[in-house]
Amino acid sequence: MNDSPFAPPRGTNGSGEESATPAETPRDGLEKTVELDQEARAQASAPPTNATVELPSSPSYPPAEPAMAAPAAPAAAATPAPAPHRPDFSAWSTPAAPTSDPFLPPTEPPAGSAQAAAAPQPGRLRRSTVALIAAGALVLGGAAGFGGAWAYQETLGGAAATTTSAGTASTLPTSSSSTISSTDENTVAAIAAAVMPSVVSIEMLENGQVASEGSGFVIREDGYILTNNHVVADAASGATVNVVMSDGTEHTATVVGSTADYDLAVIKIDLTGLTPLVLGDSDALVVGDDVIAVGSPLGLESTVTTGIVSALHRPVTAGDTSSSAYIDAIQTDAAINPGNSGGPLINSAGEVIGINSAIASLSSSSTEQAGSVGLGFAIPSNQARRTAEEIIATGEATYPVIGVQLDSRYTGEGVMVVDAADSANAVVAGGPADVAGIEPGDIITAIDGRVVTRGDELVVAIRAKAPGDTVVLTVERDGSTQDIAVTLTANTQVSYGDDDSSGSSDSSEDSGGSLPDPSE
Repeated sequence: MNDSPFAPPRGTNGSGEESATPAETPRDGLEKTVELDQEARAQASAPPTNATVELPSSPSYPPAEPAMAAPAAPAAAATPAPAPHRPDFSAWSTPAAPTSDPFLPPTEPPAGSAQAAAAPQPGRLRRSTVALIAAGALVLGGAAGFGGAWAYQETLGGAAATTTSAGTASTLPTSSSSTISSTDENTVAAIAAAVMPSVVSIEMLENGQVASEGSGFVIREDGYILTNNHVVADAASGATVNVVMSDGTEHTATVVGSTADYDLAVIKIDLTGLTPLVLGDSDALVVGDDVIAVGSPLGLESTVTTGIVSALHRPVTAGDTSSSAYIDAIQTDAAINPGNSGGPLINSAGEVIGINSAIASLSSSSTEQAGSVGLGFAIPSNQARRTAEEIIATGEATYPVIGVQLDSRYTGEGVMVVDAADSANAVVAGGPADVAGIEPGDIITAIDGRVVTRGDELVVAIRAKAPGDTVVLTVERDGSTQDIAVTLTANTQVSYGDDDSSGSSDSSEDSGGSLPDPSE
């Protein structure tokens, strides 16, 4: 028998036979369903009573699982905003495991007491904000001025002097005299505490008022301080150099010497017993290394920011509107702002590996200074070491050259030496390039294996060396490629004459031409 699966089941007895009770028909089931539906509608339409329905005074929800707990509502009354929380910048140690799941909502709102909401005290603001923002400008396409850093000192405690690439003994402190002991955790807090007493604020005073401000740091215990040339350039026109130490004491400084070619200057205050910073090895840097910038951005002294080495060997033009320095720069994303100029860029060992000198800017005005956009540039410490030592010894600084003029009109691969037909000094007679065999019209494609595509890349690579160093230039001539070793000479030993060609030289602008703008 084919029973419908939708019909009520038939009655059966224990023997499996159909029972005597008459089977219910489909029509009977439908009538019962209608009756039940009508009864339910009638009950639903009746008003509820307290005996049948009891409404709670407030909605009742089942308890939430701990992982899904909603935060408690904050008090209706207005309360002070909580104080900013200073994060633990343990950049060089393994972070501790979080005490709570960071992806879950908090179980209660943050405390809002007046004490917790107290605003952090900024560094000492001096004079007007306008004067602080006007701190040493420098140019990087549309870049605003800011600080750099490095340090050196007399060799103390019998530490052996290092040797520079030119073979002369160095008077700067070595890593063995670092202010960070081997037992200290190399955290940002430990490094900042160790180096900040050696970092200073530099004010340029005109008629007793702050005209501009930058940073610097102690490089010798007897009062020598390193900074950027553009920070103290106004001293040449009569401005007073005022140094503010980390403890707030002020001292008038004299300019020992400066160089616009490297954007570096050494100043001196009449004070002894200072703690100099250690100059590290910038050649040991790799992209991704942690770094710390210390300085006085916008007049906020002893400001510490952190980041990494974003890139190396960036050809950068630093300085002010009256002079330019071509730097084989270290790029960092540590926040750098106007006023940081001349301050140190420090590695995880507490050593200065760069001097902050320029920032890229999104400013639409050539005179307006903008803030950090995460593109800061520093002078490598190895370059700064040689320059500072030379300034202290002689009051001046030289830079290495190869003695050629470069054709800025050339648009092919590499950089071209000006053709003899265009300049009598394309290759300076008796200069390093001439002695090595470089000829007018040669195309230089690399220096020490480092590819060059623009004139400024070649210039900064050469200026990162020292007079007396030897470099290998890869040269294309008449369809063939050859490597030529060139021993560099100081710029003071090479004369480009009075030629004023359209090319550019590897010497200064008053020696026969100007360098191409790095933005080109």
